Amino acid sequence: MIEIEKAYNPENSEEKWSSYWEFHKLYRSEIDTARKPYTIVIPPPNITGMLHLGHILNNTIQDILIRLHRMKGFNACWVPGTDHASIATETKVVNYLKESGISKQEIGREEFLKHCFEWKEKYGGIIISQLKKLGVSCDWERLRFTMDEAYSKSVIEAFVQLYREGKIFRGYRLVNWDPASRSAISDEEVEFREVNGKLWHLRYPVAGTEGKFVVVATTRPETMLGDTAVAVNPSDVRYKDLIGKELELPLTDRKIKIIADEFVDSEFGTGAVKVTPAHDPNDYEMGKRHNLEFINILTPEGYLNENTPVEFKGLERFEARKKVVESLKNLDLLEKIEDYKTNIGYSQRGGVPVEPYLSEQWFMKMDELAIPAVKAVKDGAVKFYPGHWVKTYENWMKNIRDWCISRQLWWGHRIPVWYNNKTGEIYCDVNPPSDPDNWTQDPDVLDTWASSWLWAHEVFRNEEEIKYYYPTDTLVTGPDIIFFWVARMIMAGTHFRGEIPFKNVYYTSIIRDDLGRKMSKTLGNSPDPLEVIKEYGTDALRFTVIYIAPLGQDVLFSTEKCEIGRNFANKIWNAGRFILMNTPEGITKNDKPASEPGLIDKWIESRFNNTLKDLDQNYSKFEFNNASKTIYSYVWNDFCDWYLEMIKNKFYSGDESTKRDAAIRALNLFEDLLKIVHPFMPFLTEELWQSIFKRENGESISTSEYPVVNESKISLKVESDTLFLQNIISALRNIRGEMNVAPSKTISVYLKSDKYDPVFNELIKKLAKVESIEILKDDTKPAKSASAVINDCEIFVPLEGLIDLDSERNRLNKEIVRITGAISGIEKKLLNESFVSKAPADVIEKEKQKLQDWNANLKKLQEILDSLS
Repeated sequence: MIEIEKAYNPENSEEKWSSYWEFHKLYRSEIDTARKPYTIVIPPPNITGMLHLGHILNNTIQDILIRLHRMKGFNACWVPGTDHASIATETKVVNYLKESGISKQEIGREEFLKHCFEWKEKYGGIIISQLKKLGVSCDWERLRFTMDEAYSKSVIEAFVQLYREGKIFRGYRLVNWDPASRSAISDEEVEFREVNGKLWHLRYPVAGTEGKFVVVATTRPETMLGDTAVAVNPSDVRYKDLIGKELELPLTDRKIKIIADEFVDSEFGTGAVKVTPAHDPNDYEMGKRHNLEFINILTPEGYLNENTPVEFKGLERFEARKKVVESLKNLDLLEKIEDYKTNIGYSQRGGVPVEPYLSEQWFMKMDELAIPAVKAVKDGAVKFYPGHWVKTYENWMKNIRDWCISRQLWWGHRIPVWYNNKTGEIYCDVNPPSDPDNWTQDPDVLDTWASSWLWAHEVFRNEEEIKYYYPTDTLVTGPDIIFFWVARMIMAGTHFRGEIPFKNVYYTSIIRDDLGRKMSKTLGNSPDPLEVIKEYGTDALRFTVIYIAPLGQDVLFSTEKCEIGRNFANKIWNAGRFILMNTPEGITKNDKPASEPGLIDKWIESRFNNTLKDLDQNYSKFEFNNASKTIYSYVWNDFCDWYLEMIKNKFYSGDESTKRDAAIRALNLFEDLLKIVHPFMPFLTEELWQSIFKRENGESISTSEYPVVNESKISLKVESDTLFLQNIISALRNIRGEMNVAPSKTISVYLKSDKYDPVFNELIKKLAKVESIEILKDDTKPAKSASAVINDCEIFVPLEGLIDLDSERNRLNKEIVRITGAISGIEKKLLNESFVSKAPADVIEKEKQKLQDWNANLKKLQEILDSLS
């Protein structure tokens, strides 16, 4: 008998096996031309990041794929790494320094970057240590960082190449400006929020015509100080006579023209719109069409600048809004104010409203880069799971715009462009000019995504590694970065390498709470995964998030649902403990049973191999949720609830050979069971795998051979026969429960069936506590018996002497009266118009479901009562 702890202790196990795996370098991957690689590159978390439930789902799926392929003999390589996260990190460091009274501008760029690297060394590894706690099997010796020296060199080389190809250029354009970080951001970094705002109707006097005004409506009245025209539709008869005339721009000494433009919708508002080319994307295009003046009224920090009247200069933009409205009101130029719901663009990082802002930036032309990237997905070279994301991807790529790649920050990859101090000549190269004193480098850095788009191939050390590991196999990521990252990586791969970067992209689900709300700290519905792990164990959390995450659907998570994973872990542990505690000493991995397999042995072999086939199907379709349920069903139902129960008597047999053979079979089956569970629950399975047979130091279930389907072991007849047996046992157990037969009493059973095999007798007697089984030859039915029908097999259990029939009839009649009364109460409630009209829909639905359940119970009780007559 092998001693094993009574209960599984996740904390001890996780710490022990994490250290073991790392010490023995079990997840190390090097070029091995004799083996096929299976490669995943981790979506690099920000160095400012902390583990959240999205990371749990994303990295568990990657780990399942890597562990599965490693066990299947592939040279599995999972490359970890972190992203420098320009805006997020710079914001953290600026605030960190501010606490010590240090200003970024005061200490200068070089000193500030030293602080950034120090901060990265101190805090940047937290997310990595948290991922290790999750048990992910990355090759940690390959850990990369987007500002590693070699990686940074590749980023700069890519910029220079694209610049020389004419795909990168500098120009004045309207960009999304984040006043918090004082930097341009891309369209994809803007998130729109619906807000309850105001719509101000402003009166602009017609020049030279006293008492005549043109009314325009705006949600941003402060921008009127940058207006350079008012536009109307050329076919709008209300303004035909005014086109070409001037208006006096209130609060300024400027006059602006009324122009005609087809863009204006005559039906919207007053049909006249103010035009602020430097602060609105539509106005920007109109300004170019009509050669209007572009007046920028804001500083990079979001304050009004010198282009505004003196009384507004220096005001913060929202303070300026109040003052503009107040001033217009005092001049009787405020027609009215309306409540107005509108969508406002916010900076994802800065958390403040974004300003359309005219600025000189670096841009990347995307049209040519997009062509092969669209083709790769359309032709199926890159497959998306779920497939509906293909349409989203194609739509975005068809309407792709030039990418603003410069950021007004210091932390990041500095743009490799220098300007001649005398001539203004531009120099772009990987290396700085030979006479640096005559040149000034561009102060901007690249957008973070303009470095991570190279991730799929630049994480490898050299060209030899790229040729072996690239293209990678699967990318697992969230759909929220399909444009930020996935599309751009496909572009980078096809452009710089001439190959796709990955063959499959799996888009994870969004994790929400039980009410369907997105997880957020504000709502207090986002549990700390480390606290969940502390309470339930890592394996329980890993298994649960996959079990409740169907492909392409949101995940409704609550901490309590981790009971699913914990109960499953306990079930496996208890099964292993039972087998090990009843295994005779001296059994080794190489021992074979002396006896031929019986029906139950053949059945469990068949079920296991059919489970393997189902799993192969699940994995080929990236249906991890279905795979978890396939495993759960086999482990919980087939192996634990039926197989172990049906062979228990062999373990307790006085015959040593019988006991030994049962143990050998159970141990080998249990080892295979652990292997299919391992990708989901690595710690528990390693703990048990190490216990069931003697292992050499450095051996691990994670590098053991994954079971292969053996078609010769699959028998539909054996499975059908055993299912028939199981259904009879279940029916007898149900009868015992429904009739309140004491557990200590044995029952007699009468069967009427052409397909019943007497070989079942022993198991039925043991598992349903049956004293005798008799096959009926005619239509005679035992008196006062409970019955059931299973696959054309009629089952009868005489109740005389088993229970007090009069007491049972009396109990059933009372229960029938009680339930009938309850049904009547619900029916009256549902017929009450006042209740139905006022009660919420979900309450009414619950009452209807309750009525349905009560009626089903009543019917069952009546059937039981009838059987006692």
